[in-house]
Amino acid sequence: MTPKTPFNFLDGLFERVAAGPQPPEWLVHEVQHRAVLFLNHVLMQEPEAMERLGNQSGRVARVQWRAYSMTLQVTPAGLLDLAPASAMPDLRIEVADASPFAIAQSAMRGDKPTILIDGDVKFAAEINWLVDNVRWDVEEDLARVIGDAPAHAVATVAGRVAQALRKFVGSMPFSRGDV
Repeated sequence: MTPKTPFNFLDGLFERVAAGPQPPEWLVHEVQHRAVLFLNHVLMQEPEAMERLGNQSGRVARVQWRAYSMTLQVTPAGLLDLAPASAMPDLRIEVADASPFAIAQSAMRGDKPTILIDGDVKFAAEINWLVDNVRWDVEEDLARVIGDAPAHAVATVAGRVAQALRKFVGSMPFSRGDV
């Protein structure tokens, strides 16, 4: 018999919360808008990413996890915008793992979540390149607020904590199916 983990309880709790009342449409739109602003902020730090994405101008991707989805359109500047509701996606990306804790555990191990992809192969290849090569430079953003030395110290500590978490998660005795 496989050991039970606290994640089983948390997954059940997450299921009950997700099945409850849904947030109002304006809140969903605002959260999606903030996510697009963040993604564009990260993209603007990588000119090559913007150039590659700009070559896909007008393309639409729908990203889905469980009942949550967001449809994004590539702008001519190589950034992202929320697509109109009537837009037909050229690419559909669905996160297959239903458990947020399984996704977090995979991320802590440095693995990508299991995803299902359907649609334009060239567009999918560009998105994959972005996922593999574009990273948020947290230390640089933090340095703008608190200065270089404190930002470097915070980033170093955060890196050590992340490394310890990865080591801990990697040593867990339960399999993916248990989470």
